[in-house]
Parts: sequence; C-alpha cells; structure tokens
Amino acid sequence: MSNRILFILKSREGNWGYGSKESGLSNSVRFVVDMLTARGIVAKAVEVNDNNDIDREVTAWRPSHVVIEAFWVVPEKFDVLRPLHPDVQWIVRDHSETPFLANEGIAFGWTVDYLRRDIEVMCNSPRAVADMATVAMSCGQSPINVTYGPNVYPVPSMENMVPHVRKTDVVDIGCFGAVRPLKNHMTQAIAAMAFADSVGVTLKFHINATRMEGKGEPVLKNLRELFARSRHTLVEHGWMPHADFLDVLQDIDILMQVSFTETFNIVAADAMAASVPVLVSREIPWVGAYAHRDPTDAADMAQGLFGIWIEDERERVARLLAQRRDMERYVACSVHTWVRRFGGSYMARSLKVAHA
Repeated sequence: MSNRILFILKSREGNWGYGSKESGLSNSVRFVVDMLTARGIVAKAVEVNDNNDIDREVTAWRPSHVVIEAFWVVPEKFDVLRPLHPDVQWIVRDHSETPFLANEGIAFGWTVDYLRRDIEVMCNSPRAVADMATVAMSCGQSPINVTYGPNVYPVPSMENMVPHVRKTDVVDIGCFGAVRPLKNHMTQAIAAMAFADSVGVTLKFHINATRMEGKGEPVLKNLRELFARSRHTLVEHGWMPHADFLDVLQDIDILMQVSFTETFNIVAADAMAASVPVLVSREIPWVGAYAHRDPTDAADMAQGLFGIWIEDERERVARLLAQRRDMERYVACSVHTWVRRFGGSYMARSLKVAHA
C-alpha cells in the first residue's frame, strides 16, 4: 500500500479575536499537506476535540502514518490505539526547541513514554532532534525513533516581491505572534522606540494582543503602560485568518522577530512573502546573518532597524530577494526530507527522469 499520511491536530476552544480558529500550527500543517499533495503523496489534515476522536478519524481514512501535531495525546492512549490499528506508524511531532518545551510540564516525560511504546518523535528542527536524542539515550531508549520533519512554506513568485512605499513621518513596525516571555516583545519595543526617536519619526508598534501564553499577561500590561506614557502608539490586533494577516503586513515597514527561541517562525516567513524586511534573532534558521540581531541588546536591534530604514530602493530590493532566496534554500531541503521519507513512488519517478 502506498503511503497515506494523516495529520491530526487538537482543535482549540474559542478564538483569539476576529473569530479565527487558525494558528501557526494549523497553518504550518496545511503547508506540509499542500506540499505533499502537490507531489502526488496522499496526505490530509484533520482537527479533533480530544484523544477519543483519533480512532474514528483513523478508521475512516485508513492511513499508513498518523502524525499527531504537538504534545497533547497522553502516552497511554497509544496502548489503546496501536492494537486497533497495528499497521499504522504513529508519530508525535514536536514544534519547539528545548527552552520553550521546558515550560510545558509534560513534554520530556511524555517523549520518553512515547519512545518506550515505539512511537516516533519527530522534531521540526535539527537542534531539537539532537536534544531529544540525548533525552532518549539518557533514559535508556534508542534514538532511532527521534526524527526530523521540518517546516515548509509556499514561496511567492518573483513578480510579487515588490518593496513597500516608504513613509516619511511614521514607521510601522510589526512584532506579531502570541505574547509570551520568550518572544521578547518588551526589548524589541524599546529598540523600536530608540530607532524612531533617532530618526525623528512616530512609531506604530503592532502586536497581536488577544493571544497570551506562558505568563504573557505581564508583558502585555507593560507594553500598554509604556506606550501610554510615550509619544508612540501601540497598535493591538486580534488573531486573524492567515489571508487577513498577509493583508495587514502590507502596511508594515519592518517586521521584528528577535526572539529568544524559535524553530521556524511563520510570522517572519509571512513578512518575506509580503515583501517586508525582517529583523530576527539567529534562532530563526532560514534567515541569513544579515538580518540577525542580539535579542538581549536593544541598541543592537535599533541599529539594525536604522540600517534597514536608510536603504535605497536598490538595497531594499536586494534585501527582499535575499530573504526569498534564503527561504527557497530552506524549503528545498525541507521538501527533500519529507519526500525522501514518504514519497517512495515520487522519488522513483524523479530518479527515472533524472537518468533518462
């Protein structure tokens, strides 16, 4: 039987504003499914309410592989699912680096319990693979079931990469994503203020203010109180569908994601697709060093913002093309990883064409 990959996400309750139930996780899974489907590999994504819905979806679709997206299925549930579906390869996919997972109290214990049950733990970054392999070996498990399943992203066509018109008296800087301490909003806001003051423009600092995680509430409170006392403006957006977010990015001059920890960062990828220059930390693996700044140093970030702001049109176009090329290289490697794992017939056809 050819491979049939079923990706299962846990449906979240409520929404984070604007009625949207989309998340970075659901979008990242959609991109992978679309990529696999485009290459003739049968794949599907579904959302379920809880552990008890998994059997129904697997029974209905009869996959060869099931990828549980993120840590939400209790390990003991696989003691029930595996006998019911003995031909299925079960995979739990990790989307975070160790510093973020350290705040998820179940992640590492569950990882060991998954591996003990011969459940594959797939990580979306090489560093997370290495960390989880260490966890496995230190707890008496083979690391063979710790694997790599990276993000992919639909890179826009070249003609869509058009620089935004630069403003003169205001700068719109985006620092989107869930408000959580490791996202580093506060230092980035201070850096944006320092930059705006240095060039004599008013700052509009854009955030998503309706999704807070990992004790992000004090961060949002501090942002609101700081901007309320300054001459600059905090622009609060709700959580929105992906297409609407791409529209919002059309009014953004620079995107900041100088985070303490990341594995991919769809927000930065969206900025690349929307022709917005990005300033990031080295944690974001697909962006070149030209965009890297120190997440602990507001002055260093402000200098990076200044460098982007003073670029002429030729330099701005070169930056946007560099971002696009960086993403193309990353995605090409990611696609190869997925197709090599799941696309046996596709790989065979590709090799036949290559040697024709």
